[in-house]
Amino acid sequence: MTYHAKVITGGKIVIPAELRRELGIKDGDSLVFERGENGSLELKTYGQVVREVQAAFRAMRPAGKSGSVVDELIAERRAEAAKEDAEFSAWQRDRTNG
Repeated sequence: MTYHAKVITGGKIVIPAELRRELGIKDGDSLVFERGENGSLELKTYGQVVREVQAAFRAMRPAGKSGSVVDELIAERRAEAAKEDAEFSAWQRDRTNG
């Protein structure tokens, strides 16, 4: 479907109500404009952009990995911290017994 909007004073654009309802755009929502091919203009909701970015990062994930990358990172950091604590404790014991 094609919609029509007019640019008014201050560069404001009123998005037709029917289109706002279809897209779920509400007062105060953030919208993103992207310059498309051949000088076209693409309007996206903030939610759409977030989903696109998430999909792009998901595609970069190594094959066969499942679960949360954040959980993996936290587990690795905890394991490294535990190893460092153990090494430090051993160093202190050797120092006091040596």
